[in-house]
Amino acid sequence: MIISHCELESLLGVHNSQPHGLLGMHPYVENGKVCTIVVRAFLQDARRCFAVDSVANEKFQLEQIDGSGFFEGIIKTRTKVFKYKLLKESYGGELLELDDPYSFLPTIGERERDLFAWGRNIHIYEQLGANFREIDGVAGFSFGVWAPNAKAVSVVGDFNSWDGRYHQMRLLGNSGIWELFIPALKNFDSYKFQILNARGDITLKSDPYASHFEGAPNNASKLFNVSGYDWQDGEWLASRATTDWQKSAISAYELHMDSWRRVVADNNRPLTYRELANELAKYLSQMGFTHVELMPPTEHPFLGSWGYQVTGFFSPTHRYGTPHDFMYLVDTLHRHNIGVIIDWVPAHFPRDSFALEDFDGTKLYEHDDPRIGCHRDWGTLIFNYGRHEVRNFLLSSAVSWAERFHVDGIRVDAVASMLYLDYSREAGEWLPNRYGGKENIEAIEFLRELNHTFQENFPGFITIAEESTAFGGITHGIEHHGLGFDFKWNMGWMHDVLLYFSKDPIFRKYHHNQLTFAMLYQHSEHFICALSHDEVVHGKCSLIYKMPGNSLSEKMGHLRCLYAYMWFWPGKKTLFMGQEFGQTGEWNYHQSLDWHLLQYEEHSGVQRLVGDLNGMYRTHAFLHETDSTCYGFEWACCDDCENSVISFMRFGQDSGEKCIIICNLTPIERENYRLGVPLGGYWKEVLNTDSAHYAGQNRGNCGHVHADNCPMHRWEFSLNLRLPPLTTLVLMPERVNGGQISL
Repeated sequence: MIISHCELESLLGVHNSQPHGLLGMHPYVENGKVCTIVVRAFLQDARRCFAVDSVANEKFQLEQIDGSGFFEGIIKTRTKVFKYKLLKESYGGELLELDDPYSFLPTIGERERDLFAWGRNIHIYEQLGANFREIDGVAGFSFGVWAPNAKAVSVVGDFNSWDGRYHQMRLLGNSGIWELFIPALKNFDSYKFQILNARGDITLKSDPYASHFEGAPNNASKLFNVSGYDWQDGEWLASRATTDWQKSAISAYELHMDSWRRVVADNNRPLTYRELANELAKYLSQMGFTHVELMPPTEHPFLGSWGYQVTGFFSPTHRYGTPHDFMYLVDTLHRHNIGVIIDWVPAHFPRDSFALEDFDGTKLYEHDDPRIGCHRDWGTLIFNYGRHEVRNFLLSSAVSWAERFHVDGIRVDAVASMLYLDYSREAGEWLPNRYGGKENIEAIEFLRELNHTFQENFPGFITIAEESTAFGGITHGIEHHGLGFDFKWNMGWMHDVLLYFSKDPIFRKYHHNQLTFAMLYQHSEHFICALSHDEVVHGKCSLIYKMPGNSLSEKMGHLRCLYAYMWFWPGKKTLFMGQEFGQTGEWNYHQSLDWHLLQYEEHSGVQRLVGDLNGMYRTHAFLHETDSTCYGFEWACCDDCENSVISFMRFGQDSGEKCIIICNLTPIERENYRLGVPLGGYWKEVLNTDSAHYAGQNRGNCGHVHADNCPMHRWEFSLNLRLPPLTTLVLMPERVNGGQISL
C-alpha cells in the first residue's frame, strides 16, 4: 500500500480538501524519479476493480485495501499516465466500465474564479451548481459550490447512496470554490452537498445554483440538463430588443400560477406549465394584456409564502413541471406576442436549514450582526450586499432568468427594505452606514450594478422596482446618480386612489385631493399604476368589496369607474388576476379563481370593460407614448370637489390626437354639466362605463355631443354633458385639422 494511513483516513473520514491529489491516476515518485504509476478509486459494491488502458485495452487489477470500496493499484510497467477507464466487477459478477471522476481537469478556470471573486462573473451559474457537460467525449455533470470556510465538501445523492466518501470535491486555490465532474449521471437524480463546515459539523445543503428541485420535506436539488430546449421565439426577442418600453404599451396581468385555474376533476390540482401556457396565452390575447407578471416562479418550500421566500434562485419551482416545461410556457407566450415579467426577490431569504443560512458554518450569504442581517417582520435573513460573491450570486440569478429562460423583465420585490438600514426597526435596533446615515450603501450599489448590467447586455429587458418610499431617483439614470430602474410601481397613487374609492360618495368631496395629488409627483419617476395581490389579501377584501354601495350593481359601477380612470391615467398598468372580472372573494392561494362568476352579467361586463380598456390603450399611441413624460396630460377640471367630478385631457405630442376623460364619482346623475374643451365640433363618446355592454344602465350622451362656442375652463369651447352616476366617460373629437380620426 503506497497511500499513507493518514491520507487514507482523510479520505475515509471525508476531511480532505484535495482528493484529486490522491484519487485517480498519478505518477509515483521515489528518490526524485518517476518509477511507476498508481491508481486509486472509491467504488460502491465492487468485488474487484481494474484500470483499463483505453487505447491498448490492457487491464491492471487494483487491490481493495478497505471494505468501503477503496482500491489502490500499482502499475509497475508504466511510468507515464495514460487515458483509462475503471472496470468494476460487482459481487454478483456483473462487469461495468466507468469513467473515473478523478481523471478530469477542473471545469472552472482561473479567470472565471477571479471574476467571481470580484463580483463580475454574470455567468457564474454556468460554472457553479450542476451543469451538464461533455468532456473528451464523456458526458456528465460538473458540480461547483462556493463554501470558502468548509473543511471538506462531497456531492451526495441517489447515485452514491448519499455516502460522502464516494464523490469528494476539490478546493480550487483560494477561491473558496469546490469542484468535481461526475460522468454518466442522469436527469432527475437527486443530490445535495455534504459539507464539513467551519465548526466541524457535517451538514447537507441543497445547491444554491440548482436548476431543479424536489419538493418538501427532503428539498433535494435535482440534476437537469437545461440546455437543448428548441426555442421558437426569435422574432419576439428581436422585436423586444428594438422596443422603447417607455413609449410602448405595458398592461401586465399579475398571476399566481398555483391558483389561477385548477383541474377540479383531478384532485383540484394546479395547471402544469404546459397546460398553463396554452390557456393563459389564449386568455391574455383575448383580454388584450401585453405582459404577464408571474409572482415568483423561483423554487420555494412553503406555498404559503407565494414564492417570496426563495430557496432556489436559479430554478423554476418543481410544482408545475421541469425547467423545459417553464421554457415552453415562456416560449408559447412570446409566440402570442405576450411578454413575461417575473417577481424576483433579492431582498431576503428564509432560514430553512437546508438552504443558504449558515451555509458553510459561517454567515456566508447573510450578515453576522442581526441588526443588519435579519428582517424582523418576515423572519428572514438579509443578503450581505457588501460581499462580492454574494452580489455575484444575485446578479447571476437575474441574468440566468433572462438568458436561460428568456423572460422579458423582473419586478424587484421589497426594494424599500433594501435601501434603508432602519427599515421596520426602532431606534437602537439598526446600525448606521459608514457615513452615519440610514441608507444601505452596498444594496444601492448592487441595484445600480444590476440595472447597468441589463442595460448593457439585454436591450429591451425591463426592470421594475416595488418601492414604497420617497427615495429619489429610482428610475433615473445611473449617470445621474439614480438607481437605473425602468419603472417603479406607483404605490402612492394606489394608496390614495383605493382610499378615495373606499369612501362613501357623500364624503368624497372632502377627499378630492387624493385623486389630484398624484399629479404633483407623477413625472418624478417612470411609474406603473398597479393594483396588485397585496391589496386583496389579509383581510383587505377584494377590490369589488372595497367599493361602497348597498348592491353589487352599485359596487360594480364604482369598480368600472375606477378601472377606466386607472387606464387613462398616465403610467403603465398592472392588475392582479381575478380583479379583471370583479372577483368578490378575497384571493385564496389554495384555490382557483372564481371563474364561475362570469355567468353573471355584472362580472362579465367588467371583464369586457378591461378588455376594451386594454384595446384602447394599445391602439391609441398617445395613451402610452407619453406615459413617462410631462407631455400628454392636462387637467380639464381638477377642482370640482363639490360634485366629486374630475376631468383631464390625454393627447399626443405630435399626432394631434386627444381625448377627454370625465369621472362622475357619486351615484347622482348630473345633467347639463358644462366642461371646457380645446376644439369645437362633435366629440364622440368612445367609452362609457355605464354602457349596457358593461352591465351598466346605458345612460350617457347618445354616442356624441357637440362642443358649443361657449368659453369655459380657459378654452373657447365647451360640452354640455350628461354624466351618468358612478361613470367614467371618454370623448374624442371627431375631426382634427379637417381630418377624420380613426376610432
